[in-house]
Amino acid sequence: QVELVESGGGSVQPGGSLRLSCVASGDTNCISAMEWYRQAPGKERELVTAITSTDNIYYTDSVKGRFTLSRGNTRNTVHLQMNSLKPEDTAVYYCNAHGHSCPQDYWGQGSQVTVSS
Repeated sequence: QVELVESGGGSVQPGGSLRLSCVASGDTNCISAMEWYRQAPGKERELVTAITSTDNIYYTDSVKGRFTLSRGNTRNTVHLQMNSLKPEDTAVYYCNAHGHSCPQDYWGQGSQVTVSS
């Protein structure tokens, strides 16, 4: 089993910045990718960014140039730095970890990000 614990998030005005972190613990050897999804009210959950075991990073078009995904001091920690935030970035953000040898996908508890003036 893998546990994902998220931290960060909160409320900020448009143009502001926030940072989300996700720490994986447990049987993390099976993990081949860690990702951030978000879900806005009334919308489907969407993939925001992902990092693979070889450190390839993907960003959805709407966050390119504004969001930066990085690893922490260990490979089981990822940070999502969100700059130039817009109201449309408002959502609950979820950390996800998965791998071919993992018995399931794993999800964090969700972190609210609110961008409003």
